[in-house]
Amino acid sequence: MGHAQKRLASTAARLASSVHASSLKSFPPKEALAGPSASSKTKTPSSLAVKPNFFAADTWAALQPPTKAALSTFTHRIGLATTITSPDVVQQACTHPTFIPLFERHNPKDPVPASNANLSALGNSLLGLFATEFVNATFPHLPTRVMKAAVSAYVGPTTCSHIATEMGAQSLLRWNRTSNTPTRPAVLHADAMASIPRALTAAVYQQHSLLSARKFVHKFFLSREVDLRSMIKFRDPKLALRETVSKFGREKPVSRLLKETGRFSLSPVYVVGVFSGADELGEGFGSSLKMAEFRAAEDALLRLYLTRQPPHLVQLPSSTFSSGVGDVFTASGTAIAPYTPGEIADSEVLYGSAGRTGTQVPGARTLAMSESAADIQ
Repeated sequence: MGHAQKRLASTAARLASSVHASSLKSFPPKEALAGPSASSKTKTPSSLAVKPNFFAADTWAALQPPTKAALSTFTHRIGLATTITSPDVVQQACTHPTFIPLFERHNPKDPVPASNANLSALGNSLLGLFATEFVNATFPHLPTRVMKAAVSAYVGPTTCSHIATEMGAQSLLRWNRTSNTPTRPAVLHADAMASIPRALTAAVYQQHSLLSARKFVHKFFLSREVDLRSMIKFRDPKLALRETVSKFGREKPVSRLLKETGRFSLSPVYVVGVFSGADELGEGFGSSLKMAEFRAAEDALLRLYLTRQPPHLVQLPSSTFSSGVGDVFTASGTAIAPYTPGEIADSEVLYGSAGRTGTQVPGARTLAMSESAADIQ
């Protein structure tokens, strides 16, 4: 075996994990070993120095279509075998738009495969709809900026890419890496992988119903736990708590020292509680009174903003659509359950927080809580 054959054999072994075994039977193809054509040598003496036909094994592997068995296995693995019955739909969902120019360049006479451009755009809108109503109904007191961050954490590009990897869609993805241009950013592997769950969401909606698409999204996306606590940050929690308590018509917050130990040692610990009348709003500890008071005010705000609705009481607006097969305009049937709209909580932070520039918002109240660390009761 020559050097060229050994390199092709090693390349075939490396590509075996991403290309189906049936495609490796014809590897390497004829163009991989073909030299200059005989007809070109008879034309002119100068044509004898024809450049050899180089073969890119990675490009050949990227052009190989997935088999129907692989597509069927994928739909059974993610639980969509009875919803998406056509393998062509799954293949379209796994074909990124960047693959089309690559295919046309190497196969100009073959029909162009369908890409997931339209499905990905529709699926992205559906993911945003389902995630927004879920976060808003589950955490009714969440501020707007935090709610947007939570929606991105549930159904954002990074999450979609990770879910596609967990689904096992790497071997089915057909795409081509592109670089930055003045009009569009580069397309990386994670970006192409993120389009697959979006396209599958749209395919479930088109093949079955909106409620089936919502069930698919809740199963793969919204069933995950997201740490919302780390998304809420306060520059001045004492001032924010004062504004919040005043907005709800409660008594002014007062800080009280609950416990302490080691006041005259090198490692003192203080436990401070924030009260509005007789109700304790929050509690915090620290090595100083200021730190404990800061954490107590922050704990009181987090208890409000992270108040979670019990799962059996969560009602989603999308449940008002018909449960029949078809899109929302043609499906016939009744809703799953009667829907009672919940109240939209007014829990925005009203105090002026400093942005990246460090300057306060004009017109914002800047008075801090009157109780300083030295005045803690």
